[in-house]
Amino acid sequence: MLEEAAQKSCSEPYERSDTRTAHRNGFKPRTLKTSHGDLVLKKPQFREKSFESKIFENYSRVDQFLKNVILESYLQGVSTRKIESVVKTLGVDELSASSVSRISKELDEKVNEFLKRPIEQEIRYLFVDATYAKIREKSRYVTKALFIVVGVRVDGYREILGAKLADSESESYWTLMFDELKERGLSGVQLVISDGHKGIQAAVASSFVGSSWQMSKNRRLLRRLTSFQLVDMCYVHYMRNILKHLPRKMQGDITASLRDAEGSELELQRIAQELRENGQNASANTLERFLPDVGNYRDFPKDHWKKIRTTNGVERINTEVKRRIRKIGAFPSSDSFMRLVGSILMNINEEWMTGNRYLKMESE
Repeated sequence: MLEEAAQKSCSEPYERSDTRTAHRNGFKPRTLKTSHGDLVLKKPQFREKSFESKIFENYSRVDQFLKNVILESYLQGVSTRKIESVVKTLGVDELSASSVSRISKELDEKVNEFLKRPIEQEIRYLFVDATYAKIREKSRYVTKALFIVVGVRVDGYREILGAKLADSESESYWTLMFDELKERGLSGVQLVISDGHKGIQAAVASSFVGSSWQMSKNRRLLRRLTSFQLVDMCYVHYMRNILKHLPRKMQGDITASLRDAEGSELELQRIAQELRENGQNASANTLERFLPDVGNYRDFPKDHWKKIRTTNGVERINTEVKRRIRKIGAFPSSDSFMRLVGSILMNINEEWMTGNRYLKMESE
């Protein structure tokens, strides 16, 4: 710090110099919390201006090593108050929860930069999904939806394009999300893959004119609904809504019929008509509602089908997010929630961008 003071004042102590920019004014004791305990340092003072040191930032009482421990603990889902016990094992007996929160906020700038960065390549396939979390608003906790959007670029790599907290999954909130992505450069979308939520469907139809929407499939979940081994017709939300209105004795036959009819719009229409004739109008309406959108992936290269007919990739992100936030429970604010989620998404995105390509595109 003495060397820093000499550089910043352009002179040594008691030196007469025409280039001097500040005069010394003694020292001020500063306590710095480190992994070796508390250190009392003599910080130089200037008369004309404040002295800033690389040793610690203004108002800082924690060294960089401890900051890294705190930030890593935060990213692993450890609550701010529990982090106090973590740093105590390093010899620091007093570190308030407010200090931990203040240090954690250093992530905000990086997270905001990541979530608002320009989208530089065209996106061929767009995967959208949502999960939920409890956030405190004033004196009460409310459930909010976390939107996550993933894209496959023209070079075949996956990229997390954005994430946003919303009060609901209504069309207006999804439209706002898509508008923000387009303002950042989103273009070239040919297929949007999601579950059958009406808000998403309506927002996709108005936001991506000329693109197709694909009803997501999920084999693993659907197998929990029925004992039949489905080969490919595994549209979890779609099938759940069809089967839940049917008597149990009909579910097996209808499941098998839907499996055999995959890819044939005429056969699916025939099944819908058969359901109506048997008085199962609710199931028939569900089948007809999604009929135009369950096979759109077939218009794209066949070696892409397996990866563009489901939202499994986004659901894995949601699983990781839930695993981390489960340790915290309810979040004290939207900012603290997005700070953690944004950091998780940054790490996942870095793995994707430095790993293997997700798809081999036609132009290669």
